[in-house]
Amino acid sequence: MALTVNIYYTGTGGNARKFAEEMKARGLVERIRAEEGNLRYEYFLPMDDPETVLLIDAWENEEALDFHHKSPQMAEIAALREKYHLKMRVQQFAEIGAE
Repeated sequence: MALTVNIYYTGTGGNARKFAEEMKARGLVERIRAEEGNLRYEYFLPMDDPETVLLIDAWENEEALDFHHKSPQMAEIAALREKYHLKMRVQQFAEIGAE
């Protein structure tokens, strides 16, 4: 069952956007996209909130997402989140349907 996680990163002074830009510049985005089971890893900028960045992160199944959460990339993401003083709001969705 595929899973999609929406993560809203919110900060001040443009820090959410700086965080996403540094994630990309460091190659973290590409490394996560290359992880087994990753279906999507993309940042979006909400039009009505310049201090928030939305990450849409999709995985083939719970096991792939669990493996990602234990990967070395997670420590790097946490350090960047702390560097930019970001708050997170997370929504998780499971794909339901016939296989």
